[in-house]
Amino acid sequence: MRRRVALPLLCAVALAACTTSVGSYSSAGLTPIPGSITYGGQPRTKLTKSPIGSSFPHSFTDQWGREVEEIYVIRPDRSLLIAERHYRPVFSLDDD
Repeated sequence: MRRRVALPLLCAVALAACTTSVGSYSSAGLTPIPGSITYGGQPRTKLTKSPIGSSFPHSFTDQWGREVEEIYVIRPDRSLLIAERHYRPVFSLDDD
């Protein structure tokens, strides 16, 4: 009887510890690079109409000519967190 209750309870606790919501990034985020919105500091204008925890993309070309896409998340203090960064491939291997 104890194993029937203990195992699902243990699994539920482990699963709850692994899940995070979009607005609860605990890290400081990625370091800004030239072209990032937050490179050189946070923007002066605050995103007052956007909901806290919402995200938006920003695409740019870095100093080496690579296409970069960053995903930003709006923190509770209205500062921006770089949550993800993706480099697009320079050459496509598609036949199209």
